[in-house]
Amino acid sequence: MTEMNNQETMLAEGAIFYIFGATGDLARRKLFPAIYSLYREDKLGKNFAVVGLARRPRTQEQFREDVRAAIDEFCRYDVQQDEDWNEFAKHFEYKPLDINNVDGFRELQQHSQQLEHEFHIPGNRLFYLALAPELFGAVSYNLRDGGLLDTKGWSRLVIEKPFGYDLESAKQLNEELRSVFNEDQIYRIDHYLGKEMVQNIEVIRFANAFFEPLWNNKHIANVQISLSETVGVEERGGYYDQAGALRDMAQNHMLQMLTMIAMEPPSRLHPEDIRDEKVKVLRSLRTYESDEEVVGNVVRGQYSAGSLKGKDLPGYREEDKVNPESTTETYLGARVYVDNFRWAGVPFYIRTGKRLPVKTTEVVVEFKSIPSRVYLSSKHNLEPNLLVIRVNPMEGIYVRINGKKPGSEGGVQPLAMDFCQSSIVGINTPEAYERLIFDAARGDSTYFTRWDEVSEAWAFVDRIAQAWKNTSEDLHFYPAGSWGPERANELLAEDGFHWWPVNGQEEDTVVWK
Repeated sequence: MTEMNNQETMLAEGAIFYIFGATGDLARRKLFPAIYSLYREDKLGKNFAVVGLARRPRTQEQFREDVRAAIDEFCRYDVQQDEDWNEFAKHFEYKPLDINNVDGFRELQQHSQQLEHEFHIPGNRLFYLALAPELFGAVSYNLRDGGLLDTKGWSRLVIEKPFGYDLESAKQLNEELRSVFNEDQIYRIDHYLGKEMVQNIEVIRFANAFFEPLWNNKHIANVQISLSETVGVEERGGYYDQAGALRDMAQNHMLQMLTMIAMEPPSRLHPEDIRDEKVKVLRSLRTYESDEEVVGNVVRGQYSAGSLKGKDLPGYREEDKVNPESTTETYLGARVYVDNFRWAGVPFYIRTGKRLPVKTTEVVVEFKSIPSRVYLSSKHNLEPNLLVIRVNPMEGIYVRINGKKPGSEGGVQPLAMDFCQSSIVGINTPEAYERLIFDAARGDSTYFTRWDEVSEAWAFVDRIAQAWKNTSEDLHFYPAGSWGPERANELLAEDGFHWWPVNGQEEDTVVWK
């Protein structure tokens, strides 16, 4: 969407990429494969180095073998030949580091100067903190005190969610970071903003004359955002039992997707103007004034024992490291309103949950129906028109319309014109982390969250969390493998709507491709 993003062949500036937590799961699954993909697409050039940092002792050879194994398992590109790999691997270094020992950072500064000389890097440094949030402050202070920010080039800090546990903790964390870095140096990553079809929402909206005039409360009946997972908490029981779906998914991924759907056209194609419009959406969210309003508009659920695809599944309270009396939600459904001129009165329904039947992320825009007793609507039960944006795992768009049923005397049936980007031969869609690392290296902050976005999202979520502290009587249980609590269906039925089937569910629609 930005001018920089239009320059697909633009190289990232030469830099050292410091990966804190280099022996962790995120680095293995996402970061190392992303860096290799950027290298294969000639987006990094030759003037870069990657320094892996962790407490665990590793030799250079062991570290490079770990990186190779990660790329072989998770990268969308295969390593072509040994010469190619050796050229890439020589840019990787590993340094054991105690993040609480400033002397280690001073040694890292000396080593960094050697790498900059070796690879002709002009002093640019990107610090990626794949660490727990409570460590962000200590690392930032030691980066400063260890001299790593004393450079002729730029310094940027990339941090992962969760950014705090609530608004108060987020403020404290932000103050720690801002005592070292300026706001424009901090890149708060939400990997959903790096997904192809999430970024495509802006283009669909603002580059098509037959959508933008209809993108308002005069023509749209409701918007549905679904983010469903088939997995349970797996090995994250200890973390998840403290976070839950509200903090783990809604505060970041779901509200960010909502802002992309609801934002106004930016005045310029500039990162700050785009993020300004997203903040306006978050400030326009209708807050729940009482606990009763939270209960009436928000559904929290927890999966009990069930089955999926013939496999028996335990309940959430039976999972490892989960309190057997836990009231933590594994499902969240909500009715949200954006109280501005464009969207007043249009409900946004959001839902996310674990142990649901299908893994998918989709946005459904349901348009208002033709008035009853007018032309065909007086004789047929016409279905509303839909625009569906499929984000994950299938990427694509389809538009659902009504058309004549072939061979009938005026019969009408729903038709879907389907574009599946994932099915196009030759398309090898970049992973979200590739886009975001590339953008951070270029200084493009469009798809990173600014502090005011984070704070507004926490303010909205905290009201829900506070109401849930006061009672657990509204906790609804649903069998693992089902579509969540029945209350989530009732929420839409109260307004005369229903959840539309997502990709992978059966649907009585003829598809044009």
